[in-house]
Amino acid sequence: MTDNVVHLFKDPPPTEPLAAAVPVADAVAVPVPVWRRTGRAVVKAARDERTRAAGRAVVRHGSYVVGGTRITARRAWDGRTAARYERMIRAAETAGNMEAAAEWEERGRQYRAARHQRRMDLLTSPERLVKNAAYATGGTLAGLLLLGVALAVATKEPSDVVTPLMALVELCRLVVVIATVVWGPLVTLGPWLALCGLWAVGRHQQAAPQWALPAQQRTSDAGAPITPSIVVTALRDLGIAPLRKAIKEMGDAGAAMLSPIRIAGCGVEVDVTLPSGVSTQEVQGRRRKLAENLARHEHEVFITIPTAARTVRLWIADSGALDQPIGPSPLVLDADLRADYKKGRAPWGQDLRGDAAALSLYQRHMLVTGLSNQGKTAALRALALWLALDPMVEFRIADLKGAGDWAMFDGIATVLIQGPTDDHVIQATEMAEGLVTEMERRLQAPPGTTFPTLIGIVDEAQVAFMCPAVDDEKRPYGGSKATSRYFMAARKVHNQGRAVNVLLYQGTQDPTDQNLPKLVREGAHTRASLALGTESQARMALGDKAVDGGAAPHLLRQGLDKGTLVVASDGIAIPAGQASITVRTHYIDTDAAAEIAARARALRDGVTTLTVIDTDEPTDPLADIAAVIGTAPRVLTQDVLQRLATTNPKAYGDWTHADLKRVLEGTGAEPYKSDGRMVIGRDRITRALTNREEGGSASAAQ
Repeated sequence: MTDNVVHLFKDPPPTEPLAAAVPVADAVAVPVPVWRRTGRAVVKAARDERTRAAGRAVVRHGSYVVGGTRITARRAWDGRTAARYERMIRAAETAGNMEAAAEWEERGRQYRAARHQRRMDLLTSPERLVKNAAYATGGTLAGLLLLGVALAVATKEPSDVVTPLMALVELCRLVVVIATVVWGPLVTLGPWLALCGLWAVGRHQQAAPQWALPAQQRTSDAGAPITPSIVVTALRDLGIAPLRKAIKEMGDAGAAMLSPIRIAGCGVEVDVTLPSGVSTQEVQGRRRKLAENLARHEHEVFITIPTAARTVRLWIADSGALDQPIGPSPLVLDADLRADYKKGRAPWGQDLRGDAAALSLYQRHMLVTGLSNQGKTAALRALALWLALDPMVEFRIADLKGAGDWAMFDGIATVLIQGPTDDHVIQATEMAEGLVTEMERRLQAPPGTTFPTLIGIVDEAQVAFMCPAVDDEKRPYGGSKATSRYFMAARKVHNQGRAVNVLLYQGTQDPTDQNLPKLVREGAHTRASLALGTESQARMALGDKAVDGGAAPHLLRQGLDKGTLVVASDGIAIPAGQASITVRTHYIDTDAAAEIAARARALRDGVTTLTVIDTDEPTDPLADIAAVIGTAPRVLTQDVLQRLATTNPKAYGDWTHADLKRVLEGTGAEPYKSDGRMVIGRDRITRALTNREEGGSASAAQ
């Protein structure tokens, strides 16, 4: 053991000297195994596109034969049995159409009765066949003998009596010879001809996997016309198991779920009655997949819920049709067009069917929402331009963007505020409170009093709701609580303004609970939305009922669907059973809007537009009256009172005709009658201002 330990610490024994390094050039290459070379060749061949194409061709043509055999066998089975009628009955029962089920059951009964009669006839057919054969043979022989006798008499040769019979025998022999010659090749070629026939049937029906079809056939259905089979196939492949199973049981009768496909504008429309166990919500939730199955983009398929139970209505656009602009607005085309606030409808655009979409604005508050730069202001302004062509409609407008989009209403609106700052929000809030003051004055008027229409418009209303400014009493101008001045003014107008034709139109971006409180958005009778980001925003913009009924502004394409609105309102024609309608609005650019505004301005008597609301106490009512009359030769006393209340609600909001008469009494500018109505003349007011004593003030009469 000691020796072993010592040996461990000794130098290792000398080894053989290392062989000299072999030059690389002289090194012998190690051969690659045959199995590896074979595997590489197989993999390379398998990855080659020619191999893949050949494989697809084999699978494709083999599938044609198998599919053709299946289709032919099924057709033969349907022709020989009552399977077709049973399938139709199941399809009708699945669709809930019991009348159709009863009709198909009666047809099946008639088919079985006729088949039974045919089979009973077969029992007596041998006897009839033998008798008929005997009669036919005897008749033929007799006829040939008569023909032979006639021939023998004509030729005076007795042997010609049997000539027709021998001709018949020769014909039979010739037929046997031909059959003998043809039979062999026919037996050989028959199966191949049958195989070619089955292949042709399968090819015509495209009975092969999609991946095995040629590229041109795989993509040729893009934009193809919509047919019942395409719709049924698209529904089958939605990934809804009960729907797929029901369609599979229906077989070729899957189209029983569909109503007739109707042309609707730039697309088609079809109602689909879903089988039991499939909800409309499941189909709505797969809109994108359904559109792709129909070879359409998602925005080209709209799903709504009609009145019929368990039914969805599909509107499928022609490929690319929604990317084409619609024509110009009638406001631009017809220079003589006039508006009627009470009975008329504003030409807003076209629905998806291509029909004109006109909106009634009578006694309806309005809310228009959408993402920035989607056409919200243009859509709202188009309605205001139409209303401006009714000279009995007064406007008070606050544009909290301040980009000049509403500048053409100078000389039409009695108030026009333009700007995005807190000061502009304060002015807009006081304008809204002026609407409340006028509304309350009208509500307290004697019963039966009629009032002209007063429209308050606040564009970019989210700026007002988000404003942090507070007044001297520490009341915020913005916010969504009862302490907010703008919020409370909007709520009060929504609550009671409609009854006295005081209405509020608001446009806002990205609706949320912060920039569009629930009580305000639900106070609008007409709610419209352009493209939005999320479904929750769509619910805030249009309400749960509209979204649950198929309204989907959040699925509109931002930037590409500018000016396309989803509208929920009783003021527009909406198909029965639907809660909303999609409208592609006419775009009226700024220059065209200015021309329309000029026509509207010519219908009015010199409206003075206030750009700042003065809330201080007036010092000179006579001068204020002259200011609100403007350049008009005469103005109705009622209109003068309204304009004074707009100018300074605190000072003039409670004024009556008696107050106006008291101020003007003794000035030479008293109200007088013109065409049976009390008016105030501009010339008389001007003379009163000129002739009054220097330093005098009409305020002294107060």
